[in-house]
Amino acid sequence: MARLLLVLMLALGTLLAGLAHAQGDIRLGVGDVVTITVPGEEAFAGPFKIDREGRIDLPEVGPIDVAGLTVPQASARVRAALAGSFRDLARFNLVIKERRLPLTVLGFVKTPGQIELPAGSTVQIAINAAGGLAQGAQLDHMQLRRAQANGQVQVITFDYKRYLDSGDSKLLPALRPLDEIFVPASPLMGNVQIDFDARTLQSAGDAGAETGAVRVFGEVQTSGSYAFKPGMTVMDAILRAGGVTRYAAVDRVRVLPTTGEPMLFDLKKYLDSGNQKLNIPLAAGSTVFIPHEVEAVKSGGNVVYVMGEVARPGAFEAAPGTGFFDILANAGGPTRFAETRQIRIIRAAGVVDAFDLAAYTDTSGVARAKPPKVSPGDAIFVPEKTTSPEQAAWLRTPTNRAIRVLGAVRSPGRYDWSDEMSLVDLVAHAGGPTERGDLTKVQIVQGDSGNAVVFDLKAFLERGGRLAAMPQLRGGYTVSIPQIPASPNDVRMQWTSLPTDRSIHILGAIGKPGRYAFEPGLSFLDVLSAADGPSNAADLFNIRVTHRGEPRDRVTKVNLAQFFETGDESLLPRVRPGDVIFVPDRNRNWLELTPANTVRLLGAVGKPGRYQFSDGMTLLDLLAEAGGPNKDAYQEKIVVVNLSCCASEARVFDLTKFAKTGDFSLLPVVRTGDTIYVPSIEQSDWAIFMANVRDTVSVLSIIGLLKLLL
Repeated sequence: MARLLLVLMLALGTLLAGLAHAQGDIRLGVGDVVTITVPGEEAFAGPFKIDREGRIDLPEVGPIDVAGLTVPQASARVRAALAGSFRDLARFNLVIKERRLPLTVLGFVKTPGQIELPAGSTVQIAINAAGGLAQGAQLDHMQLRRAQANGQVQVITFDYKRYLDSGDSKLLPALRPLDEIFVPASPLMGNVQIDFDARTLQSAGDAGAETGAVRVFGEVQTSGSYAFKPGMTVMDAILRAGGVTRYAAVDRVRVLPTTGEPMLFDLKKYLDSGNQKLNIPLAAGSTVFIPHEVEAVKSGGNVVYVMGEVARPGAFEAAPGTGFFDILANAGGPTRFAETRQIRIIRAAGVVDAFDLAAYTDTSGVARAKPPKVSPGDAIFVPEKTTSPEQAAWLRTPTNRAIRVLGAVRSPGRYDWSDEMSLVDLVAHAGGPTERGDLTKVQIVQGDSGNAVVFDLKAFLERGGRLAAMPQLRGGYTVSIPQIPASPNDVRMQWTSLPTDRSIHILGAIGKPGRYAFEPGLSFLDVLSAADGPSNAADLFNIRVTHRGEPRDRVTKVNLAQFFETGDESLLPRVRPGDVIFVPDRNRNWLELTPANTVRLLGAVGKPGRYQFSDGMTLLDLLAEAGGPNKDAYQEKIVVVNLSCCASEARVFDLTKFAKTGDFSLLPVVRTGDTIYVPSIEQSDWAIFMANVRDTVSVLSIIGLLKLLL
């Protein structure tokens, strides 16, 4: 067994030695893969690749330069490097396992970058490994760039298109490691990268960057620069450009040579005659221009013109018997922007006739006007539809065909008018009333006459009615819709914008006094609520309402406090537009109060003075209103002076006794116009005198006594 193993090892050594001898003349290159045999060392089991720096990286010793060396030279250098780290190198060996070709492919290829191919690969294989050529690549000027030992770069240009046409591999340069292949862009491309095909490239011509190219532009299918060929004519150049378009002026083709005067080529005449002498020969660098055919202006005795909002405006031949609709149909008919109600026929003599096409096509049974007759030389004008007052020029509509809409509508302005329209149509066309629009007082001014009509459109819409009952409108009229406050308490509104016969005044001690809009159906309480109600100082017993709308002004007194106590709505007056509601202040100046409506309270009380008094009040109410007796008041002898129709008398009231007994029968009767006096306890003379006086004394005695006291 040992002998057999020895034989195998000798055979392997002989094989490796033979392989090393066979590779003795091969020089290692970048990308090659070698195997190194160091028996007993597992770190050398794998292959080693020569990197782009020409080195292999070995265990223990690091990178070693081997590129450019033969196999024996590389083996000796590696053995010497390993001798310092490994002792047993008797069976050391280095052989080439695989030869590789590292390259770089750049330019117009689909995946440019570094690639690695087997040794012996060609340029075509390298381009395919880079994803193939990209659209727009120039095939006849490819480059191979190779670095030299002196640091220079050798550039080899080759025609790859010619190789593809012929298959001759000799046209392609042989590749070496680290070569760089560059694929340039076609000169037909612009400076913006886009995706297109060969047909798109060809659409700009096939001359590329040739200085002698023939340029063809204008009304041809494909303008561009085309390669010049000897014997080329202007007809050849036009055909190379795809022929002329239907807009070409074929009788006025211009040829501009590089030298000499421009020439005129009549393509139509050439095609009609076939005369080859008319086909101008071209020189390299010539320019051919095919101009646009300018349509001649049609005019004559049988032409009718159609202008404005039609599909194809222009001039049309009108044979005898041609009708209005025939001409309009030949012009494509009105567009969706056409105002068919105001078509105008401008006669050759200068007269202008109007035609309402919308009314003519109406099927409601309304009598229709006949379509206008059109004669040669006439012009049909179809104006643009005025979709909104802002969009339309107001001068388009004559005054006798327009109605002005003013006031509280969403789109005030001038509007076209038709006799079959109504007031409702007009208001709707103006966008309808705004939130503050008052339809109860729509005012209509009748043209130049200046007569005004007021119409309650709100009642008509709510209750219904015959359309004949609505005011008749005509062109030139003015319709105005007044504006009311957004709410009754909108007192910031300009008061002049509210007519007097539709407003009511509320003054005095009220939350927001002012002038308020008033409509039938509102009540006295509605108006008070709109004005935020009476203030804290309001005198609810003496509210006054002045009725101004009656033949003779009348004033109503309102006791609002009594209404709140009883809920009797008969106590509330009926108010109408123009009335004035006045809420007095209970703390107003005493001169404003008449003696017949007040009670005087004098003497030792908190607030002596004149007080308003009603039949439901008592002496205790008055004393409480005046702040009650002072601490020095002589409460046992309060004097009440009554004034009646027949006689005047004074009564004495003992407030202390009343407070002890609570007997309300002791309270004296108090009426408006009476005087109440609360004496002071310091007035001892008064106390002595009052001890001897009767309960009832004459008024003259009391008055004399008051004079003594004062």
